[in-house]
Amino acid sequence: MKKTIRPITLAYSVDSDDLFMFYALLEGKIDTKGIVFEHQRHDTLALNDLAINKAVDITAVSIHAYAEISENYLLLPHGGSIGVNYGPLVLSREAMSLKDLNGRKISVPGFSTTAYLVFKLICPDFIPEVIPITPFGRTFAALQDHSVDAAVVIHEGNLTYKERGFHKVLDLGQWWWQETGLPLPLGGNVIRKSLGTEKIALISDLLRQSIAYALKHRNEVIDYLLAREVRDDPALNDRALLDRYLDLYANRDTLEYPDAARKGIVELFRRGYEAGIIKKPVTVEFAP
Repeated sequence: MKKTIRPITLAYSVDSDDLFMFYALLEGKIDTKGIVFEHQRHDTLALNDLAINKAVDITAVSIHAYAEISENYLLLPHGGSIGVNYGPLVLSREAMSLKDLNGRKISVPGFSTTAYLVFKLICPDFIPEVIPITPFGRTFAALQDHSVDAAVVIHEGNLTYKERGFHKVLDLGQWWWQETGLPLPLGGNVIRKSLGTEKIALISDLLRQSIAYALKHRNEVIDYLLAREVRDDPALNDRALLDRYLDLYANRDTLEYPDAARKGIVELFRRGYEAGIIKKPVTVEFAP
């Protein structure tokens, strides 16, 4: 009787940088050594929930979410979205200062997101309104119709807000850099510990190969993304915009976390715990 191979569930976001990373696996560009992957795509909040519920083997998560899943998952040493003096933006309809945000209703992409954690450290007294990142235009619609006073934005809309007539109140990555001198680790990939040491090492190597392939064949992957990904906002289908976005979140740092980014993760959890946002100390464990 032929042995059935259980597929490894691999979940990642609807953002272009995640599909960029996993293109080679999805399209059979590398030898997976008999490992079969079942690909899933969800918004950031849904991915965090999948990991919290131990529903997938590998998933992209917000770094903040790792605080709740560290007993069951290892952080992979690659696949990180890292902001070096840049990151999610806080946007408003009219010019505002940081002090104007206290007590205001502000949209966030989810309570388990890193953007929420960092903004809560900066502005603890705001009123959160959760708006998932899909559809991409929903956050801007909420700003436009006065449903919220400001919005924490984590997707490609960060590059188009001026054309939409919105104002930047704050760059969370710049704030973090000025506070710590460290990159802001926004998202990462995690793998279930129960897969075992040998399989984790094999899968980690395959994922690293997939990222390396995309970096080496950048134009090929961008062509694929533009052909496959149709955003709800036409502005997000522009090649130059996509290229800029990938420069930010799918680059050489994605292939391997730099030491400074690893320190940034530890510092983020330390500050989150001291502020009472994270409920217990977090030990960060990386896979091979």
